[in-house]
Amino acid sequence: MTIQKITLYCLASVFILFTTSCSNDDNDYQKAEEDILQENITSLYGSLEALQLPLENDLNNIPSDPKNPLTPEKIALGKLLFHETGLALNPIKEIGTNTYSCASCHHSAAGFQSGNLQGIGEGGFGYGTKGETRHMSIDYLETDLDVQPIKSPSILNTAYQKVMLWNGQFGGTAENTGTESNWTPNTPKEKNNLGFEGIEIQAIAGLGVHRLLIDIDFLENNGYKTMFDAAFPDTEESNRYSTINAGLAIAAYERIVLASKAPFQEWLRGDKNALSSNELKGANLFFGKAECYQCHSGPGLNKTGFYAIGMKDLDQNSSHILIDEATKKGRGGFTGKTEDNYKFKIPTLYNLKDATNFGHGGSFTSIKEVIEYKNKAIPENSNVPESQLAKSFIPLYLTNEEINDLTSFVENALYDNNLNRYTPESLPSGNCFPNADSESKTDMDCN
Repeated sequence: MTIQKITLYCLASVFILFTTSCSNDDNDYQKAEEDILQENITSLYGSLEALQLPLENDLNNIPSDPKNPLTPEKIALGKLLFHETGLALNPIKEIGTNTYSCASCHHSAAGFQSGNLQGIGEGGFGYGTKGETRHMSIDYLETDLDVQPIKSPSILNTAYQKVMLWNGQFGGTAENTGTESNWTPNTPKEKNNLGFEGIEIQAIAGLGVHRLLIDIDFLENNGYKTMFDAAFPDTEESNRYSTINAGLAIAAYERIVLASKAPFQEWLRGDKNALSSNELKGANLFFGKAECYQCHSGPGLNKTGFYAIGMKDLDQNSSHILIDEATKKGRGGFTGKTEDNYKFKIPTLYNLKDATNFGHGGSFTSIKEVIEYKNKAIPENSNVPESQLAKSFIPLYLTNEEINDLTSFVENALYDNNLNRYTPESLPSGNCFPNADSESKTDMDCN
C-alpha cells in the first residue's frame, strides 16, 4: 500500500470514527431528552396515554354530552350544517342571504379560528387564502355586521371543555352550576336551561345569534331531511327538523375535531422520531421549568379554567364595534362576581401556527411573542388590577434559547397539518363555503 493510500485510509477512518461518535452522541442526547419527557409526563399525569387525543372515529373515547351521544350519522349531518352557507336565511340585509356559515369564523385553514382579527359572518366580504382578507362589505354599516367583539376561539379540541366562549357563558352543567341567575331570559344565555354542556348550548344558541335558520323546505330540497332522519331516528318527526337538533348535530361534529395527528400526539403514541431535538427540549420546558402544564393541561392542553394574565382587549381603534365592559371583564362579565373580572378561559395550544393573532384581544402576532410575554410576566393591560392577576403569572426566567425551544414545541410539535380531513369536499346544496359572497367565491375559485 502506498503512502498516499495509507494517508487516505487513515483520514477516512478518522472521519468515520468522528461522525459515528457525533451521531452516537446525538442519539444519546435525544434518548436522554425523551426519557426526561416521559418521566415528566408520567409523574404529572400517571401515563403518556393521559395526554393522548383519540382519533376522530374513536367515538367511544371522545368526550360527549350524555344527553347528546355521538353517532356517525349525527356527525356527518353536523359536518355539513357547520359549513352550509345555505342556512344563511335570516340576514339583516337580503344581499347577505346564503353568504355565510358557522365556518365563516371557524374554518380549517385558520386552525378552526377566524383567519383575521375579528370573525365576520353576515356583512363580511372576501376570504383570501385562510380568511385573512375578510372585511366589511361596502353594502353594510358597522352596526349591521355580525362580527365578533373578541378574537374568535377555535373549536379544535373543545370536546375537553365543559363550557364555551372566552367567558364560559354557554353550558348548563359543570363550571356553570350555580350561575343560573345569570342565564338571562330572552338572551342566548337562556339556552343553558336546556341542560346541555357548553358545545351543545353554543351550537344551538349560535344558529340564532349568527342569523342562520333551519328551514324545512331547504332541508327537504337539498337532501338534509333524510340525514336528520338517520341522525335522530328516536325523535318524533314533528320535532325532528329543529334548531335544537341541528345544534346537537353541529356539536357532535365539533367534538370530533381534534388535533390527533400532531407530531406530539404521534410521539405520545410511540413514534420516537416524531419530535426534533429542539421540540423535545421545548416539551421538557413545557412540562418542567416553564410550568405551562399548570394551565394548559389534559389531552387538548385546554382544561377548563379562567385566569387573568393582563392581556389587552380588542383594539377599539381598529375594531368594527365598540367593546362593552362585560366583554372586557371576561368571566366576571358573565357571573357578575368581582373576583372573576378579567379572567378568560384557557385556549388550546394546538394549531396556533394557522392563526395570525393571539390572545382574547388578538394583541399578539406570533407564538413567540406570547411566550416572551409570559416569560416576563408584565401585564400589558393597565385596566387589570394586580390583585386579579393569576398567581402563576410570574417571571419564568427562560433564556433566549429556551424561549426558542419552547416556541418550536408549541408551533411545530402541536401542529396537525391535516385539518382538511374535517372539511367536506362539497355541500348537498352545491353552495360555496365557508363563505359565498362574490369576493370570497373569487378568492376560493368557487363558482
